[in-house]
Amino acid sequence: MLVDRICRTELLYQTIPQVYGDESKRLPGLAQEDELMGNNRWQGASWATLGDSITAAGRYQPLVQAELGFAKVDNFGRGGCPMTAGSDRDDGATVYMGRSLEQAYDCLTIFAGTNDYRLNMPLGALRPIGSAFDNHTFFGAYQSLIEELLTRYPLCRMNLWTPLQRDKDGYDSEKRNDKGCLLADYAAAVQSIGQAYALPVLDLYAVSGFNKLTLDSFTNDRLHPNQEGYRRIAQTAASFLAAI
Repeated sequence: MLVDRICRTELLYQTIPQVYGDESKRLPGLAQEDELMGNNRWQGASWATLGDSITAAGRYQPLVQAELGFAKVDNFGRGGCPMTAGSDRDDGATVYMGRSLEQAYDCLTIFAGTNDYRLNMPLGALRPIGSAFDNHTFFGAYQSLIEELLTRYPLCRMNLWTPLQRDKDGYDSEKRNDKGCLLADYAAAVQSIGQAYALPVLDLYAVSGFNKLTLDSFTNDRLHPNQEGYRRIAQTAASFLAAI
């Protein structure tokens, strides 16, 4: 079974990326799309993923790899960590993990935001390209990371994913955090950043199907995806990546 082959390594505060091997089985319902789209641009390509525990768990990556044919997948996710600098989990902040990339990848996914919301990280505001950015705000850290990586690796197909809806520890889609922000505000920030830099955005907050009515079916704890949740993420992501 494919699920038995999914890497279940937990990456809390580790620094070594996970690397995945080949997978032979396909996600249901996507083979026909390949026929319509012709050759898959990601066959034999490299992919890096940045983010929090949902990325660090390493469970959506093998499914997407099997579907799209990535030859190399490196996982730089860090459990419990936000994008933004300045929390008590600063070593694993995505803004710093992203800067540690030492090679060019054909595709790079940034999937962050839920911990910024939960840890009450300041949202900040979108600033013009080339500005001085404050890494202690979500906008600032995100823009700073993107500009550094695009400067180093301009041919990389960078793509941004918004956070999934959640309902854990009293933090859900209706609650404002201590900074007065909704989770949707962080998702909207990712959309704005993508537009500013002409980067494709996968709006999982809006299109994943994760919501208060379905979280028990897609997650273990109304935050972290279960097997079906990772399948849903992978199906949505594979279609998105195939189109960019």
